[in-house]
Amino acid sequence: MLFPENLTEYISIDELALSKGELYTFITSKKGKGKKGTLIASIKGTKSQDIINVIEKIPLEQRKKVKEITLDMAKNMEFAVKMTFPKAYLVTDRFHVVKLAMESLQHMRIKLRWEELDKENKAIMKAKKDKVKYRPIVLSNGDTYKQLLARSRYIIAKKTNELTQNQEERSKLLFKIYPELEQAYKHTLEFRAIYESKDQLNATEKFNLWIEDTFEKKLETFYTTANTIKANFNNILNFFIKRNTNANAESFNAKIKLFRANLRGVTDTQFFLFRLSKLFA
Repeated sequence: MLFPENLTEYISIDELALSKGELYTFITSKKGKGKKGTLIASIKGTKSQDIINVIEKIPLEQRKKVKEITLDMAKNMEFAVKMTFPKAYLVTDRFHVVKLAMESLQHMRIKLRWEELDKENKAIMKAKKDKVKYRPIVLSNGDTYKQLLARSRYIIAKKTNELTQNQEERSKLLFKIYPELEQAYKHTLEFRAIYESKDQLNATEKFNLWIEDTFEKKLETFYTTANTIKANFNNILNFFIKRNTNANAESFNAKIKLFRANLRGVTDTQFFLFRLSKLFA
């Protein structure tokens, strides 16, 4: 489906599964604000050439009016929009970039938890061999080591000023036992703080320092994040021009998911898309 009349200067592109994991690419206008006039195009699949073939049906002069496109780090979509919107700059969504750093931190927590599980299993086997009852070490807040790591999942996802009293107590205990996790947590907070920068120049400097710091401190779980930032550096920095995110596309996706849930799933995809066009195009 294509609605060229809804094309505006600021647009978003994202994909969503409608039924049975079948992906569709949706191009939306920020000006529509999730209401009528939001949907620009709905394309079956995520192949670059399929997206290009549909978008190229819009006259080039109209496409040249697009100034900015927000998207995630999918290279197929990046290629498609570069080929079809020659005057637009691309913005890698802030949420997806921060999520990478958060996942690196959680990966370290999970790794430590698996290590504690291994230690506990060995201790249980030893206790059985010695014919004694196994008693795990209980910390001052009532957690065992593996429980402490499991229950800290949401704590390390928050900023220090957002913690409750109980969470603060647990975090102090966590960082005392696992100082490497505290270092990684502070490193993540530093990364999140970069997005508070007001201009590209300042953000560029901070990103470069953060990447340098990652390798200097040998924070291996963050290597992938650092390399991904380097690979998408220009698009990430474009966020600081207008500070636009892909939130409108995510909000649009959420509406489709709710609509899909209310209908108890999608049985007739064509009719479902027709209804979407009536609601959002």
